[in-house]
Amino acid sequence: MENSKQMRGWLDNFNLPHPLVIAGPCSAETEDQVLKIAHELKDTDVTVFRAGVWKPRTRPGNFEGVGAIGLKWLQKVKKETQLLTTTEVANKHHVNLALEHDVDILWIGARTTVNPFMVQEIAEALENTEKIVLIKNPVNPDISLWLGGLERLYAANIKNLGLIHRGFSTYDKTKYRNIPEWQIPIEVQKRFPDIPLICDPSHIAGRRDLIFQLSQLALDLSFDGLMIETHFDPDQAWSDAKQQITPETLVRYMKELKMKKPTYHEKDYRSELEKFRSEIDILDEQIVSLLNKRMGVSAKIGQLKYDNDVAILQPRRWKEVLGNMFLEADERGLSKEFIMRVFKSIHQESINHQRNEIPRP
Repeated sequence: MENSKQMRGWLDNFNLPHPLVIAGPCSAETEDQVLKIAHELKDTDVTVFRAGVWKPRTRPGNFEGVGAIGLKWLQKVKKETQLLTTTEVANKHHVNLALEHDVDILWIGARTTVNPFMVQEIAEALENTEKIVLIKNPVNPDISLWLGGLERLYAANIKNLGLIHRGFSTYDKTKYRNIPEWQIPIEVQKRFPDIPLICDPSHIAGRRDLIFQLSQLALDLSFDGLMIETHFDPDQAWSDAKQQITPETLVRYMKELKMKKPTYHEKDYRSELEKFRSEIDILDEQIVSLLNKRMGVSAKIGQLKYDNDVAILQPRRWKEVLGNMFLEADERGLSKEFIMRVFKSIHQESINHQRNEIPRP
């Protein structure tokens, strides 16, 4: 994919003074619902209206979308509001129907990205298309699968491509529906800096109160746009009710989000950078001071254990400490892997300090 730079053309052609905003309901429910939301979004920063018409759920029995009829509603959205339209496709049948109804942007969902057979089928159905095609990261944190999907589309001579980061599934309980694993989209940016990268904070969050902060972080990381699920009555939505926000809330967020300036005066940049570095230096000093105090307590514990003929290593206590730190880290948005590495080092240093209290023969 040596010519990835040309893929940015579709986004640059929009000539937007702000990041690309894709918004609309998780699911198209009724024609009235779709059109009402679209009209509430038409005079905002939203460029593309999204709505899922095919919604296969993890388990059968839940609402699985209205199907092809929803594409006719998207046609009405475009005609009445001039918003571009987008929907998810999961197979060649979806692709053909979406093309027949002139959907502007197609996206491949996380459950499809994980299946190279389906991505290949979609790529062949879209071969040589001028449509914009976005591919979400797979449900599991596998950068190769994500990039492999992108490469299959590129090999089918689909040049208007983009990526959507929607987080990754995990068995661990966290405050997110899907953990962000920001290092993965950051790595993608490094490899393909000219491919537009969009963040889907709705699916990362799984709850509407986290969407703003996730959107801001994505913009701070130089994402090119946001895909945010929007519904005029989120609590009554037929799917993913907890993670949708109202159009009014979206408009407010767009005003409050701080966008990165395309140019930044060198003096101002240096001043801000030094300010932040100073804050880091102060925090680092506090960390070292706290670690020193902690090791002092560990030394006292070592002396107490020696006086009472108790073994230094207490596995049950170690598991308890680690478990408590995992809970604390989860509340503060820190990964379990990071906390494990940090506290393993702290624990080993504490053991060393306790051993130092044992008298040498």
